[in-house]
Amino acid sequence: MMKRRDFLSLGLLCGGASVLRAGEFLPQSVTFKGREKFEEVVGWAMAENWASLPMGARVAQFGQALRGIKYVGWTLEIDDRVESPSVNFLGLDCWTFFEVSLGLARMIGRRQRAYSPSDLLREIEVTRYRGGVCRGNYLDRIHYLDEWFTDNAARGNIRYITRDVGPVVRLRGRANDEMSLNPKLYRYLRASPALVPQLREMESRLERVPFDYIPKEQVAGCEGRIQSGDIIGIVTNRAHVFCSHVGLALRTGDGACHFMHASVTYKKVVVDKTIHEYLNSVKSHAGIVVGRPR
Repeated sequence: MMKRRDFLSLGLLCGGASVLRAGEFLPQSVTFKGREKFEEVVGWAMAENWASLPMGARVAQFGQALRGIKYVGWTLEIDDRVESPSVNFLGLDCWTFFEVSLGLARMIGRRQRAYSPSDLLREIEVTRYRGGVCRGNYLDRIHYLDEWFTDNAARGNIRYITRDVGPVVRLRGRANDEMSLNPKLYRYLRASPALVPQLREMESRLERVPFDYIPKEQVAGCEGRIQSGDIIGIVTNRAHVFCSHVGLALRTGDGACHFMHASVTYKKVVVDKTIHEYLNSVKSHAGIVVGRPR
Protein backbone atom coordinates (compact mmCIF):
# COMPACT_ATOMS: atom_id res chain seq x y z
CA MET A 1 0.00 0.00 0.00
CA MET A 2 1.16 3.57 -0.75
CA LYS A 3 2.58 5.65 2.06
CA ARG A 4 0.80 8.79 3.13
CA ARG A 5 3.27 11.09 1.33
CA ASP A 6 2.38 9.31 -1.91
CA PHE A 7 -1.30 10.11 -1.35
CA LEU A 8 -0.44 13.75 -0.70
CA SER A 9 1.46 13.90 -3.97
CA LEU A 10 -1.45 12.19 -5.72
CA GLY A 11 -3.83 14.81 -4.37
CA LEU A 12 -1.74 17.61 -5.83
CA LEU A 13 -1.41 15.88 -9.20
CA CYS A 14 -5.13 15.17 -9.44
CA GLY A 15 -6.21 18.67 -8.51
CA GLY A 16 -7.35 17.75 -5.01
CA ALA A 17 -6.91 19.87 -1.91
CA SER A 18 -3.40 21.20 -1.43
CA VAL A 19 -3.38 19.71 2.04
CA LEU A 20 -5.16 16.49 3.03
CA ARG A 21 -5.98 16.17 6.69
CA ALA A 22 -5.63 13.07 8.82
CA GLY A 23 -7.82 10.30 7.45
CA GLU A 24 -8.04 11.74 3.93
CA PHE A 25 -6.20 9.21 1.81
CA LEU A 26 -7.53 10.21 -1.61
CA PRO A 27 -7.71 13.67 -3.23
CA GLN A 28 -10.86 15.68 -2.65
CA SER A 29 -11.54 15.66 -6.37
CA VAL A 30 -12.42 12.00 -5.71
CA THR A 31 -13.81 12.11 -2.18
CA PHE A 32 -15.95 15.26 -2.16
CA LYS A 33 -18.69 15.88 -4.72
CA GLY A 34 -21.18 18.75 -4.81
CA ARG A 35 -19.27 21.55 -3.12
CA GLU A 36 -21.81 24.12 -4.34
CA LYS A 37 -24.60 22.35 -2.43
CA PHE A 38 -22.36 22.03 0.62
CA GLU A 39 -21.71 25.76 0.63
CA GLU A 40 -25.39 26.53 0.10
CA VAL A 41 -26.52 24.38 3.04
CA VAL A 42 -23.76 25.62 5.35
CA GLY A 43 -24.65 29.19 4.36
CA TRP A 44 -28.26 28.63 5.47
CA ALA A 45 -27.08 27.11 8.72
CA MET A 46 -24.78 29.99 9.56
CA ALA A 47 -27.29 32.68 8.56
CA GLU A 48 -30.02 31.10 10.68
CA ASN A 49 -27.75 30.06 13.57
CA TRP A 50 -28.59 26.35 13.45
CA ALA A 51 -25.64 25.78 15.79
CA SER A 52 -27.83 27.11 18.61
CA LEU A 53 -30.41 24.35 18.12
CA PRO A 54 -30.43 21.21 20.29
CA MET A 55 -28.48 18.44 18.62
CA GLY A 56 -31.46 16.40 17.43
CA ALA A 57 -33.24 19.43 15.99
CA ARG A 58 -30.00 20.44 14.27
CA VAL A 59 -29.65 17.01 12.63
CA ALA A 60 -33.27 17.17 11.47
CA GLN A 61 -32.77 20.68 10.10
CA PHE A 62 -29.85 19.53 7.96
CA GLY A 63 -31.84 16.48 6.88
CA GLN A 64 -34.60 18.77 5.61
CA ALA A 65 -32.02 20.92 3.82
CA LEU A 66 -31.00 17.82 1.83
CA ARG A 67 -34.55 17.09 0.64
CA GLY A 68 -34.78 16.58 -3.09
CA ILE A 69 -31.22 15.33 -3.59
CA LYS A 70 -31.50 12.29 -5.82
CA TYR A 71 -31.09 8.75 -4.57
CA VAL A 72 -27.83 7.19 -5.80
CA GLY A 73 -26.49 3.87 -4.56
CA TRP A 74 -22.87 2.75 -4.13
CA THR A 75 -21.49 6.28 -3.71
CA LEU A 76 -19.08 5.00 -1.02
CA GLU A 77 -17.35 2.68 -3.48
CA ILE A 78 -14.91 5.29 -4.81
CA ASP A 79 -11.70 3.33 -5.40
CA ASP A 80 -10.54 -0.23 -5.95
CA ARG A 81 -8.22 -0.45 -2.95
CA VAL A 82 -7.83 2.78 -0.95
CA GLU A 83 -10.51 3.65 1.58
CA SER A 84 -11.03 7.32 2.43
CA PRO A 85 -13.79 9.39 4.05
CA SER A 86 -16.07 10.74 1.33
CA VAL A 87 -19.18 12.85 0.81
CA ASN A 88 -21.38 13.19 -2.27
CA PHE A 89 -24.00 15.94 -2.29
CA LEU A 90 -24.92 15.03 -5.87
CA GLY A 91 -26.47 11.74 -4.77
CA LEU A 92 -27.28 10.10 -1.43
CA ASP A 93 -28.37 6.65 -0.32
CA CYS A 94 -30.10 5.88 2.96
CA TRP A 95 -26.83 5.51 4.91
CA THR A 96 -25.06 8.58 3.52
CA PHE A 97 -28.19 10.72 3.99
CA PHE A 98 -28.37 10.23 7.76
CA GLU A 99 -24.59 10.25 8.06
CA VAL A 100 -24.13 13.55 6.20
CA SER A 101 -26.99 15.15 8.18
CA LEU A 102 -25.30 14.07 11.40
CA GLY A 103 -21.86 15.13 10.18
CA LEU A 104 -23.07 18.60 9.23
CA ALA A 105 -24.77 19.00 12.61
CA ARG A 106 -21.59 17.99 14.43
CA MET A 107 -19.47 20.25 12.22
CA ILE A 108 -21.60 23.37 12.62
CA GLY A 109 -21.53 22.89 16.38
CA ARG A 110 -17.81 23.63 16.25
CA ARG A 111 -18.23 27.36 15.72
CA GLN A 112 -15.86 28.73 13.08
CA ARG A 113 -15.84 31.72 10.73
CA ALA A 114 -15.97 29.36 7.73
CA TYR A 115 -16.20 25.64 6.99
CA SER A 116 -14.41 23.54 4.37
CA PRO A 117 -14.97 20.07 2.89
CA SER A 118 -12.19 18.81 5.14
CA ASP A 119 -14.19 19.87 8.20
CA LEU A 120 -17.12 17.70 7.12
CA LEU A 121 -14.89 14.82 6.00
CA ARG A 122 -13.35 14.75 9.47
CA GLU A 123 -16.78 14.43 11.07
CA ILE A 124 -17.66 11.65 8.63
CA GLU A 125 -14.46 9.83 9.56
CA VAL A 126 -15.37 10.00 13.25
CA THR A 127 -18.71 8.25 12.80
CA ARG A 128 -18.19 6.07 9.70
CA TYR A 129 -15.08 4.21 10.84
CA ARG A 130 -14.57 1.79 13.67
CA GLY A 131 -13.15 3.70 16.61
CA GLY A 132 -13.43 6.93 14.58
CA VAL A 133 -10.26 6.36 12.56
CA CYS A 134 -9.72 5.56 8.88
CA ARG A 135 -6.32 4.09 8.04
CA GLY A 136 -6.98 3.69 4.33
CA ASN A 137 -8.26 0.11 4.61
CA TYR A 138 -11.73 -0.95 3.42
CA LEU A 139 -12.39 -2.94 6.59
CA ASP A 140 -11.80 0.15 8.74
CA ARG A 141 -15.29 1.20 7.64
CA ILE A 142 -18.35 0.09 9.61
CA HIS A 143 -20.40 -1.77 7.02
CA TYR A 144 -23.39 -2.95 9.07
CA LEU A 145 -25.86 -0.61 10.75
CA ASP A 146 -26.13 -2.67 13.93
CA GLU A 147 -22.39 -2.21 14.47
CA TRP A 148 -22.64 1.50 13.64
CA PHE A 149 -25.08 1.98 16.51
CA THR A 150 -22.98 -0.07 18.93
CA ASP A 151 -19.65 1.53 18.02
CA ASN A 152 -20.91 5.11 18.03
CA ALA A 153 -22.84 4.63 21.26
CA ALA A 154 -19.71 3.27 22.94
CA ARG A 155 -17.82 6.39 21.91
CA GLY A 156 -20.53 8.81 23.02
CA ASN A 157 -21.56 10.03 19.57
CA ILE A 158 -25.12 8.78 20.07
CA ARG A 159 -27.29 7.26 22.79
CA TYR A 160 -28.69 3.89 21.83
CA ILE A 161 -32.22 4.35 23.16
CA THR A 162 -34.18 1.48 21.60
CA ARG A 163 -35.11 0.00 24.99
CA ASP A 164 -36.12 3.44 26.31
CA VAL A 165 -38.48 4.02 23.39
CA GLY A 166 -40.52 0.84 23.42
CA PRO A 167 -40.83 -2.89 24.20
CA VAL A 168 -38.20 -4.98 22.46
CA VAL A 169 -37.76 -8.52 21.23
CA ARG A 170 -34.47 -10.27 20.51
CA LEU A 171 -33.52 -11.26 16.99
CA ARG A 172 -32.35 -14.88 17.02
CA GLY A 173 -30.97 -17.47 14.64
CA ARG A 174 -30.04 -15.21 11.76
CA ALA A 175 -26.70 -14.78 9.99
CA ASN A 176 -25.35 -11.28 9.38
CA ASP A 177 -23.27 -12.09 6.31
CA GLU A 178 -24.85 -10.32 3.35
CA MET A 179 -21.57 -8.78 2.17
CA SER A 180 -19.34 -11.85 2.38
CA LEU A 181 -21.98 -13.84 0.52
CA ASN A 182 -22.08 -11.29 -2.29
CA PRO A 183 -18.56 -9.89 -2.64
CA LYS A 184 -18.91 -9.22 -6.38
CA LEU A 185 -21.41 -6.46 -5.58
CA TYR A 186 -18.71 -4.43 -3.81
CA ARG A 187 -15.96 -2.75 -5.79
CA TYR A 188 -13.32 -3.11 -3.09
CA LEU A 189 -14.08 -6.79 -2.49
CA ARG A 190 -14.00 -7.55 -6.22
CA ALA A 191 -10.56 -5.94 -6.44
CA SER A 192 -9.25 -7.53 -3.21
CA PRO A 193 -10.93 -10.92 -2.64
CA ALA A 194 -8.45 -11.65 0.16
CA LEU A 195 -10.50 -9.24 2.29
CA VAL A 196 -13.55 -11.51 2.24
CA PRO A 197 -12.37 -14.03 4.91
CA GLN A 198 -11.45 -11.11 7.22
CA LEU A 199 -14.86 -9.57 6.60
CA ARG A 200 -16.55 -12.87 7.42
CA GLU A 201 -14.71 -12.98 10.77
CA MET A 202 -16.05 -9.52 11.55
CA GLU A 203 -19.57 -10.57 10.56
CA SER A 204 -19.31 -13.63 12.82
CA ARG A 205 -18.46 -11.37 15.76
CA LEU A 206 -21.48 -9.19 15.02
CA GLU A 207 -23.74 -12.24 14.96
CA ARG A 208 -22.77 -12.99 18.56
CA VAL A 209 -23.76 -9.52 19.83
CA PRO A 210 -27.33 -9.56 21.27
CA PHE A 211 -29.61 -7.53 19.02
CA ASP A 212 -32.96 -6.25 20.32
CA TYR A 213 -35.50 -4.24 18.35
CA ILE A 214 -39.00 -2.78 18.64
CA PRO A 215 -41.45 -4.87 16.56
CA LYS A 216 -43.39 -2.83 14.03
CA GLU A 217 -46.68 -3.71 15.71
CA GLN A 218 -45.47 -1.77 18.77
CA VAL A 219 -44.11 1.31 17.03
CA ALA A 220 -47.33 3.35 16.75
CA GLY A 221 -47.74 3.12 20.52
CA CYS A 222 -44.26 4.42 21.29
CA GLU A 223 -43.71 7.01 18.53
CA GLY A 224 -44.39 9.72 21.09
CA ARG A 225 -41.01 8.96 22.68
CA ILE A 226 -39.11 9.49 19.42
CA GLN A 227 -37.65 12.96 18.76
CA SER A 228 -36.73 14.84 15.61
CA GLY A 229 -33.23 13.91 14.53
CA ASP A 230 -33.32 10.43 16.07
CA ILE A 231 -31.68 7.87 13.80
CA ILE A 232 -34.16 5.14 12.87
CA GLY A 233 -32.72 1.82 11.74
CA ILE A 234 -35.20 -0.40 9.92
CA VAL A 235 -34.92 -4.05 10.98
CA THR A 236 -35.77 -6.55 8.27
CA ASN A 237 -37.23 -10.03 8.02
CA ARG A 238 -34.84 -10.78 5.18
CA ALA A 239 -32.14 -13.39 5.70
CA HIS A 240 -28.42 -12.58 6.07
CA VAL A 241 -28.74 -9.06 7.48
CA PHE A 242 -30.28 -7.41 10.55
CA CYS A 243 -31.04 -3.92 9.20
CA SER A 244 -32.01 -3.10 5.63
CA HIS A 245 -32.65 0.67 5.71
CA VAL A 246 -32.14 3.78 7.82
CA GLY A 247 -33.41 7.33 8.08
CA LEU A 248 -34.21 10.15 10.48
CA ALA A 249 -37.26 10.98 12.56
CA LEU A 250 -38.98 14.28 11.88
CA ARG A 251 -41.77 15.70 14.04
CA THR A 252 -44.03 17.95 11.99
CA GLY A 253 -46.31 20.78 13.03
CA ASP A 254 -49.24 18.44 13.61
CA GLY A 255 -47.19 16.45 16.13
CA ALA A 256 -46.82 13.39 13.90
CA CYS A 257 -43.45 11.64 13.72
CA HIS A 258 -42.45 11.07 10.11
CA PHE A 259 -39.69 9.02 8.49
CA MET A 260 -37.21 11.15 6.51
CA HIS A 261 -34.89 9.19 4.25
CA ALA A 262 -33.19 8.77 0.88
CA SER A 263 -35.86 6.70 -0.82
CA VAL A 264 -35.22 4.27 -3.65
CA THR A 265 -38.98 4.39 -4.34
CA TYR A 266 -39.17 8.17 -4.75
CA LYS A 267 -35.58 8.29 -6.05
CA LYS A 268 -34.69 11.23 -3.80
CA VAL A 269 -34.53 12.41 -0.18
CA VAL A 270 -38.10 12.81 1.11
CA VAL A 271 -40.19 13.24 4.24
CA ASP A 272 -42.30 10.10 4.08
CA LYS A 273 -45.24 8.68 6.03
CA THR A 274 -45.19 8.43 9.80
CA ILE A 275 -42.69 5.84 11.01
CA HIS A 276 -45.30 3.20 11.83
CA GLU A 277 -47.14 3.79 8.55
CA TYR A 278 -43.89 3.44 6.63
CA LEU A 279 -43.09 0.18 8.42
CA ASN A 280 -46.53 -1.21 7.67
CA SER A 281 -46.22 -0.34 3.99
CA VAL A 282 -43.38 -2.84 3.43
CA LYS A 283 -43.98 -6.50 4.28
CA SER A 284 -40.30 -7.30 4.95
CA HIS A 285 -39.92 -4.55 7.56
CA ALA A 286 -39.85 -6.12 11.04
CA GLY A 287 -39.33 -3.12 13.32
CA ILE A 288 -36.89 -0.42 14.36
CA VAL A 289 -33.86 0.45 16.45
CA VAL A 290 -33.26 4.02 17.58
CA GLY A 291 -30.18 6.15 18.21
CA ARG A 292 -30.21 9.71 19.53
CA PRO A 293 -27.37 12.03 18.42
CA ARG A 294 -25.29 13.60 21.17
